[in-house]
Amino acid sequence: MTFKEKMHNTELYLPLEKEILDEQTGFLDRLYDFNNTRPSEGDKREALLKEMFAEIGEGCYIEPPFHANWGGHHVHFGKNVYANFNLTLVDDTHIYVGDYTMFGPNVVVATAGHPLLPELREQGYQYNASVRIGRNCWIGAGVIIVPGITIGDNVVIGAGSIVTKDIPSNVLAIGNPCRVLREINEHDREYYFKDRKIDHSALK
Repeated sequence: MTFKEKMHNTELYLPLEKEILDEQTGFLDRLYDFNNTRPSEGDKREALLKEMFAEIGEGCYIEPPFHANWGGHHVHFGKNVYANFNLTLVDDTHIYVGDYTMFGPNVVVATAGHPLLPELREQGYQYNASVRIGRNCWIGAGVIIVPGITIGDNVVIGAGSIVTKDIPSNVLAIGNPCRVLREINEHDREYYFKDRKIDHSALK
């Protein structure tokens, strides 16, 4: 099994092998181009993202600066995904994000980990585990999602949370470590923030 194959099946491998680094650097050059676009160059940004990502749907927007170990090469976005400043995707293996999901500023989604055994870390070994984030989620500012996590659909992850276990669909989850606080419920159909009621008649 090659190191490139091991990257995507949670095996230990050496990420600094020349074959891997040479390919990775090319993708990082494209990421550099994206981060150096002007705000007025929306069409250029969109075209670059389609080249950078494994998959990306229509209507996606990522606010630079954007950081990714492989420049998005192992990232799969659905349609209408939004990411605020400083999204970091440690995409040494695949990251899947469903339609209409939003990322607040300074979110980290990591697929790469290192063994606890000091001797293996000293030799530079790494393993990767895919992350899956469902449809129509809101990942709050400063959230960290560790390798191997699955988050269901319609989930809100509160700001500053560290997600170390899978999160089911249709819940609000917060904390370090992140835990389910409650389900999304009828109260949320009436109020959008504290005592602020939703005026459905004023919405499109």
